[in-house]
Order: sequence, then structure tokens, then C-alpha cells
Amino acid sequence: MMTSVQQAYQLAKQQFADMEIDTEVAMAALDRLPVSVHCWQGDDVAGFELQSRDLSGGIQATGRYPGKAHNADELRADLEVAFALIPGAKRLNLHASYLEADNKVERNEVKPQHFVNWVEWARQNKMGLDFNPTYFSHPLSQEATLTHQNKEIRDFWIEHGKACRKISEYFGRELGTASVMNIWLPDGSKDLVIDRFAPRQRLMASLDEIISEKIDTKYHLDAVESKLFGIGLESYTAGSNEFYIAYATSRQTALCLDAGHFHPTEVISDKISAVMPFIPHLLLHVSRPVRWDSDHVVLLDDETQAIANEIIRHSLFDRVHIGLDFFDASINRIAAWVIGTRNMKKALLKALLEPTAVLRQAEINADFTTRLALLEEQKSLPWQAVWDMYCACHDVPVGSRWLNEVRRYESAVLSQR
Repeated sequence: MMTSVQQAYQLAKQQFADMEIDTEVAMAALDRLPVSVHCWQGDDVAGFELQSRDLSGGIQATGRYPGKAHNADELRADLEVAFALIPGAKRLNLHASYLEADNKVERNEVKPQHFVNWVEWARQNKMGLDFNPTYFSHPLSQEATLTHQNKEIRDFWIEHGKACRKISEYFGRELGTASVMNIWLPDGSKDLVIDRFAPRQRLMASLDEIISEKIDTKYHLDAVESKLFGIGLESYTAGSNEFYIAYATSRQTALCLDAGHFHPTEVISDKISAVMPFIPHLLLHVSRPVRWDSDHVVLLDDETQAIANEIIRHSLFDRVHIGLDFFDASINRIAAWVIGTRNMKKALLKALLEPTAVLRQAEINADFTTRLALLEEQKSLPWQAVWDMYCACHDVPVGSRWLNEVRRYESAVLSQR
């Protein structure tokens, strides 16, 4: 006997077939699009360095919802619960501050051995790892890092970047899939700056030194991430959008676009096609800014859908790397992962179910009436029935039933922390 999910899917499948869209092909394509889930949602960006440090560099996690992870074992256990509720391919994105060591390890001395447990966990869960140097929340990052006037401090952070590339390469070699290592730093100024040029010259030279050793792109990809401004850095940010577009283009690194790192009226969906002709790879940090970079949980909103559409419409499967970046401490952290990641995947599936070829031909023919009509009609097509079937095929709860699993885990585990 067919279940209600199967019945709804069969009806939806036929309706999409009438538009020459194969739902089976769409679901298979979605399996080729892993979403890199960020580890720092699970512990409010604290990390596991032995020394106690307050968040700095414009990093803020607001809220005090109980049950956050306090060590790597707890974080991995929480991630396993979340991943069991998210269908399809996934990756995990780590920061250098999530190392595991019995003794204090300085950031410029971090090594692959400090991430052996993460690699083994990823191997068991059949997923790749991505990586980030941690240029914030450190005594030597209070003024600046790679732009610092003091060469000794710059060298410390250059060494950190080099060490992190070795860890990223280790991930790629061990797991058989390239690790994307993203460089973001909060260097800038709260108030007016006389010399904006010299810090950017130092930043360029520091980055050049970090990436000077060639690493096979089968194992590791370098990415650089811009930001409009940070808390306490409102007047000047050295690593601006213009700086990093120029850097990524001239050095042929990947460019990272974060949805919250631009003016409130800017969107990154329009920037994807603008930069892709000039760079080999693009990294996306999909987030939800509320007025600015507030890192709210990703919604299935217009911009998330537009980002997915750009990836699918232009067949950027192998050149665009999709990551998430939010940290909401006001709600259940596992639920935040599940909601945000499922929404990103829903947007990708909806994009895969779009009659793109027909729409593109209408545009070529200057038939803008058909283009607009079909764009609007597809909004009410039964994509949800296809999503439900996709979840069922991956043995993941359909609809909001996943929340029951989160509540059970919260009662049994999180509430005991």
C-alpha cells in the first residue's frame, strides 16, 4: 500500500513531468550538492582551546539557551543528531580553535595531529571537512592580525595561516575530497583612519606569504572572505569586498561571499555571476542578516532561493561550494542546524525543479510574458511533495517530525549539561 508521502509524490511527479521536469533526476542532482555545516553553531563560537578567552573581533553569539557543547565529544554527538535529521550530502566546516589537545597549543603551532579525531569522525560519517584559520578571540588579535604594524605579530598570524593550510591539506588527503580553507580576519578601525593603504599593502603581502607554498587543489582550496564592517570596526575594514575580489582574481584563489557582509540592501545572489568569470571557485556563506550581519538561522526566503537558483541555472555544481554561517544561542542549537540546512537544501531542490531551459528560451526570444508567467506559476507547483519523498528516501523525518527527535535529545542529553 502506498503511503501518503508516496501518493503525493506520484501526483507531483506527473505534474512536473508535464513541464518536462524529471523529479528523479532533480533528487539525484541534489545528492551531488553537499552543504558544509558550520561547527560553531553548536557552542556559540567558543572553541576548545584550553585557555579561556572571550569572543572578540566582532563575534557575538546572543542568547543563553541551555545545552551548548563544551567539548569536542559533545559537539560531535550533537552534530550526529542534527545530521540524522538532514537528508542528502553534508560536509562539516571547522575552525582552528576546535582543535583537541591535552596541553595548550598556540595558534601558530596547530597541527594535523590536533584534528585526528575529527578526521576519523568524518570518515565514519562519510563526509568531507572544510577549515578556517581563527584570527579572532586571541590576545594578539586585539589590535590587528595580518595588517598589524608590528612584524612579529604579523608573522605569528602568517604562521597560523600556513599551519592551517597544512591541516586543510591533511583533511583533503585523508578524506579524498578537497577541503576549502577560508581566511577571514577582523582587522580595521572603529574611527577615522588616515592611512587606509598601508594596512592593505601589509594584508596583501601577508596573504601572499601564507599561500606561497603550492598545494594540490585535489586536497585543498584557498578562499578569502570580505566584510563590510565589524562591531568595533565600523569606520574601516581592510579586507573589504573590493580588496578581496581583486586579490582572488589576481591570485586565482576562491572568493567567499557571505550573505551578511554587505550593505543591508545588497544581496550576494547577484554577485555570483559577476565574479564567476574571473575566479576558479566560489565559496558561499549562506546566512540571514537582519539589518546587518546578525547571523540568524537561514530561512527559505527570497534571497536563499535566489542563491540556489544561480547555482543551478548556471550548472556551477563543481565550482561553487555552499557553506552556512550563523550562530543563534537563543534557540535549541541542534534545531538551528536542522532548520537552516534543510532550508538551504529545499532551495536547491526547488531550483532543480525549475523549467530553466524553457525560461531561458523565452528570454532569448524576448518573450518576457511567458518568462514572468512561468516564474510565477512554478511558485505553486508541488515541490514540497518531492522534498518529502527525498527525506523519506534518505530515512529522514518528513515535515516537522524531526523536531520530536530534537526534543527527545534535549530532554535526555542537553538538559543534563
